[in-house]
Amino acid sequence: MSAPEIRQDPPLDDRARRLLKAWETPRGWRYWSAVNNSEVGLWYTIAAFTFFLFGGVLALVMRIQLAFPENDFLTADQYNQIFTMHGSVMMFLFAVPILEAISIMLLPEMMGARDLPFPRLSAYGFWCFVIGGVFVCGSLFFGVGPQGGWFMYPPMTTEYQSGVGVDIWLLGLSFIEVASIAAAVELIVGVLKCRPPGMRLNLIPLYAWYILVVAVMILFAFPPLIAGDMLMELERALDWPFFDASRGGDPLLWQHLFWIFGHPEVYIVFLPSIALVAMIVPTFARTPMVGYGWIVLAAVGTGFLSFGLWVHHMFTTGLPGITIGIFSAASEAVAIPTGVQIFCFIATLLVGRVTRSVCLLFVLAGLATFIIGGLTGVMVALAPFDYQAHDTYFIVGHLHYVLVGGTIFPIVAGFYYFYPLVRGKQLSERLGTIAFWLMLIGFNVSFFPMHLTGLIGMPRRIYTYPAGMGFETLNLVSSIGAFILAAGFVVFLWDVLRPKSKQDLAPRNVWNAGTLEWLAEVPDKPWGVRSIPIVKSRYPLWDQENFVRDVDEGNFYLSDAEETLRETLVTTTVDATPIQCLRVPGPTFLTMFAALFTGGVFIFSTYHWWWAAGVSGVLSLVTILTWLWTGTALIPEKDRKDVGLGLELPTYVSGPRAVGWWAMFITMLGDMTAFVSLVFGYFFYWTIHEDFPPQDARGPGILWPLVSMACVLFAWAATLLAKRFNRQDSAPRFYGSIAAGATAAVVGALALVGACYFHQMDPTRHVYPAIVCALVLWTVVHLAVGVTMHLYCLARRAASRMTSRYDADIVNVTLYWHFMAVTSLITSLVISLFPLVS
Repeated sequence: MSAPEIRQDPPLDDRARRLLKAWETPRGWRYWSAVNNSEVGLWYTIAAFTFFLFGGVLALVMRIQLAFPENDFLTADQYNQIFTMHGSVMMFLFAVPILEAISIMLLPEMMGARDLPFPRLSAYGFWCFVIGGVFVCGSLFFGVGPQGGWFMYPPMTTEYQSGVGVDIWLLGLSFIEVASIAAAVELIVGVLKCRPPGMRLNLIPLYAWYILVVAVMILFAFPPLIAGDMLMELERALDWPFFDASRGGDPLLWQHLFWIFGHPEVYIVFLPSIALVAMIVPTFARTPMVGYGWIVLAAVGTGFLSFGLWVHHMFTTGLPGITIGIFSAASEAVAIPTGVQIFCFIATLLVGRVTRSVCLLFVLAGLATFIIGGLTGVMVALAPFDYQAHDTYFIVGHLHYVLVGGTIFPIVAGFYYFYPLVRGKQLSERLGTIAFWLMLIGFNVSFFPMHLTGLIGMPRRIYTYPAGMGFETLNLVSSIGAFILAAGFVVFLWDVLRPKSKQDLAPRNVWNAGTLEWLAEVPDKPWGVRSIPIVKSRYPLWDQENFVRDVDEGNFYLSDAEETLRETLVTTTVDATPIQCLRVPGPTFLTMFAALFTGGVFIFSTYHWWWAAGVSGVLSLVTILTWLWTGTALIPEKDRKDVGLGLELPTYVSGPRAVGWWAMFITMLGDMTAFVSLVFGYFFYWTIHEDFPPQDARGPGILWPLVSMACVLFAWAATLLAKRFNRQDSAPRFYGSIAAGATAAVVGALALVGACYFHQMDPTRHVYPAIVCALVLWTVVHLAVGVTMHLYCLARRAASRMTSRYDADIVNVTLYWHFMAVTSLITSLVISLFPLVS
């Protein structure tokens, strides 16, 4: 292993000047129109960390309240709002977003790419995140914050809370989840399709593997929560009784949907933190990671197993013994892949020549604390112990050892490690050491006593407790520890924010790392990488001779920007063979306005201002369509481009070779997951009721649902024909097919609505008509989206923005209609035929 070349930056030649102009960051007020991953990722990281500090202050306020028995520092309502907001902020506004933010900022550099494939989507997700986060957190200052805990269990949140707090939580966080899913789509496509030539799947950085696994987990974990949010908001706004036992509903459905999200969420948070560890450990061990393949398999296994653990949050709800046994075993089994990863990290440190650093201190602290949290996790995975510890402070201690220890310490390590890459300056080893010891001591002093507090019987989610119960000393110690921990974060925050103008720039590749992100110059240029390299190793800066020099001199791909356009390479999924020169869109304010108007739909709906919500929805649709019209599937001025090294690539592709097709496919997988969650709700009610549908309940009948299904299948077939006619350049037949498909889809939607209307199904009377109407509503909304897509393609063809050769729009719309046909088929058959056989 040779050290990477450390050399002076070469003077800019004409190629570099054109490249710099193409990728330059807007200045002045237009700076906020930027979509570069470096800028959006930085904004995202700052915003997420700001929310973390806000959630930390709320935690300190809670610890003041609990430091002494019978304390009146907070009222019960104030405590419940703060308690709810603390958990919600940490889980929804920090834990997942901070790691998506870091990935948006750093992943292109790790992959040797110019940017992620959908930079405007990243910017849209960021603005959604900020608007939603401010809306949710702001409720606390007006005394209308949610009070149901970050888990929002009904019936407390449906029957006994009449204010808007719960609605703010449901709609505000659903809006934020849009940002998370948008980031997941971006990251999946980025990892699979935007790698440098030669970087086969077995050569990609471990960070990219972890992020790929986590993004796929987000795609399947978040939609069930969105479905649950939809059902609860329909109950609160329209009185549809999904969780009202007196009308056939059941609060346990919410717990299932929530924890199908909630337990994978733990690993969605944990795995990216471990990904940071996987980048840091080899650098400071001065050796490649031991057991690369085992770590990848363990990460994939952890992601897979995490979806089979949700019921261990529900052991005390009266589930059958066989169910408890299966989920208990699965909960213990997840410790195996976790242990594999930790042992690989330890082995790497043992075989390498370890260099001491604050980064490594935080890494080791994170591993140690997570192991403690994992051991207590095995304890609560055992049902007999869980019966005793459930809803006690033992669970609070366990939760924070896993989430804070396994997440926060590696994230702080990542800050110290990557700060020179992002800002060009180093953080202080001295201040970092002080912050480390304050955090480590404060963390353990705060959260370890909670295990003991719980074992002697203190319940969680209480705002005070009587004297003489044995809780006083332990709670006081925990509160003192919380303030020591906070002091550590204050030192860390000062280290990050202190003026550094007089501090020298950090050397290039200050840690002597071997991965591609450290190609970045100091100060960094907005182009990401001077030329997109050919990669033959997992640690090319260590293993490939003259690698940095060749990149800097533009000896690889896309070293020029003759047309002054932003370009990066698209490669094959497995072997990373170049297949397209992708042109990504530049700065725009459309993403900000789209997020504002989308936020208006959710925010105005919270207060039942339906006209304002409707206007916001129309403006959001117009803005998004303008964004798509002007920034996607643009016809290039030339079909092929010389990208360097004698290679010519197409500038426009469609179908499975195109990143847009992949984005649609991945998005629809997440959408289908939410739909399946609603279908799960239908059959959940069937399993808990002896008569479902009830004998006296009016169903939608057979005729109208089957008419709807036939119309939708006709619309699907018409869409397929429209794609074929477009490729044959037969404009009249294309227009006829697309119009027929849109008309059939409208008729299909009306038939579904008619099935409920003509059979007088009242969704407020019983859960059966309510869940049927929910499935109908879901399908009708998606049919409306499909019709909009039809009209969009019709307009694109008429405007000559889509042709027989440049057909990505209709190809992607056809893919949407494949999923739409399945959705309609399932909805129609379930609501019409299942009652006949049940």
